[in-house]
Amino acid sequence: MSFSSVLVAAAAIIILYFSSSVFTSPTDGPLYDYTAYTQCKLEPEDPLYNGGILQNEVATMEFIVEDNGTTTSWPAFVLPNLTPSTFYCFSSWIKIYGSNSSLITARLLSGNSPHYCVGTVVARHDCWSFLKGGFYTNTESNPSLLYFQNSDDKEISITISSASLQPFTKEQWSLQQQYKMNTVRKRAVTIHVSDKQGERLQGAAVRVEQVSKDFLFGSAINNYIIGNLPYQKWFVERYNAAVFENELKWAATEPKQGVYNYTLADKMLDFVRANQIVARGHNIFWEDPNYIPSWVLNLTSPELELAVKNRIRSLMTRYKDEFVHWDVSNELLHFNFYEDKLGENATYEFFKVAHEADPLATLFMNDFNVVESCKDVKSTVDTYISKMRDLRRYGVWMDGIGLESHFGVPNIPLMRAILDKFATLQLPIWLTEVDISNEFDHDLQATYLEDVLREGFSHPSVNGIMLWSALKKNGKCYQMCLTDTNFINLPAGVTVDKLLKEWQTEVINSQTDEHGAFSFYGFLGEYMVTASFGGETMSSTFSVSRSDETRHFSIQI
Repeated sequence: MSFSSVLVAAAAIIILYFSSSVFTSPTDGPLYDYTAYTQCKLEPEDPLYNGGILQNEVATMEFIVEDNGTTTSWPAFVLPNLTPSTFYCFSSWIKIYGSNSSLITARLLSGNSPHYCVGTVVARHDCWSFLKGGFYTNTESNPSLLYFQNSDDKEISITISSASLQPFTKEQWSLQQQYKMNTVRKRAVTIHVSDKQGERLQGAAVRVEQVSKDFLFGSAINNYIIGNLPYQKWFVERYNAAVFENELKWAATEPKQGVYNYTLADKMLDFVRANQIVARGHNIFWEDPNYIPSWVLNLTSPELELAVKNRIRSLMTRYKDEFVHWDVSNELLHFNFYEDKLGENATYEFFKVAHEADPLATLFMNDFNVVESCKDVKSTVDTYISKMRDLRRYGVWMDGIGLESHFGVPNIPLMRAILDKFATLQLPIWLTEVDISNEFDHDLQATYLEDVLREGFSHPSVNGIMLWSALKKNGKCYQMCLTDTNFINLPAGVTVDKLLKEWQTEVINSQTDEHGAFSFYGFLGEYMVTASFGGETMSSTFSVSRSDETRHFSIQI
């Protein structure tokens, strides 16, 4: 890329960056509003987008034929003109009467399609709760109903206030993803080249190469990678993060009580260390009884308490400071084996002991069906947040939000809305096990995967993304493979490679201007710069971290 083209691109980005009210695009649409609330309020806030296409609309009571054939009356908005190929972002404030709290689900009913969940909130009787969601339409169906259903078996009434429904075209959505990538994942850089006396050197040749990325993007691996040089080469060329699929789980490391086996995990960790890859620890405990060692299931409570302490002590002592994260309690929203056996505070004790064993590791909850959809009443965004707040009340502060992200058909506006609500907690957010269901063919998996990855990478509060695509010896993966056993990319792998290339600064060769300076706009990470002038050459490295200010770096020849 030439110096002039870099400046033009940077100028265009800067114009977008300082535009506070309008996103400059061919359709001149509004900027997406990332505002969200997780605290109940005495009065509702004003509607986002001034209400969008629901401006001045009031919910009316409509009769809905439920999936079981019964007819019930719910508050609803009649939507006469939903546009095909459009992203719709929805929000409202909700208050209930007749119960202290209840899960309220916003559903979309279009034609003969199923009643489609587009958002949830745990609403209360004494204050207003914020529901944020959305949906994508690809067919025309007029009219449609957006209605609010009580998901709990309670006799309550629902009041809606400050409702908003804002449409975005595909082009607007894509442009705004790019806008966030440019302003959150990149930064302006100016390199100054001078001689030893500090004189600026005009016309010095400058070469800039990104040598590592700040954003952590990786995949699950399993023991098939041990000694498998082609697999290792394929992995290292792409990823800066890894997670072990099964090799750290309790059933793998202690198959019989008191008999520990860390051989496979140790060998995989050797590979990770040798290639300077960041590793997540997955997992310390799994709440699902189907994945708990069989010898654990029938222990008495005192025996289980001792076994749990030995598990944490053995695992965390052996691997202290090795893993940047630990999934402490896996799928706690869906299962509660340890709470049933050891009491409702069991998980909080797990977090405390794990933190004491490895104080610098970030400790995660990790669960499914949180960001993938809103149909699972056990793992709504509000349910997850409530559990996180419980952790804090029990003194657990080294906490992170793990969203497994096993997607069917992605609902991208809903995904963004849920991430917005999690962002209010100001905690690390990771998409920890991203894949697309194998009910789709390889091409459709790749299409949906790109939608999910673009949304995750462009969201300002997502810290990292892990794919759940560990390749087994038989060529199978959990749901989605990126490559075959010869390490020829499948369509999903082609998509990942395309995005990884897009999300890295290309090698730049240019020269300094009359001020002895050269500017570019690059992704966050580590860079190598080489400057040459008058037969002399000097190289150095510098980092580009997140900031709104230009990064200045000086090099002398």
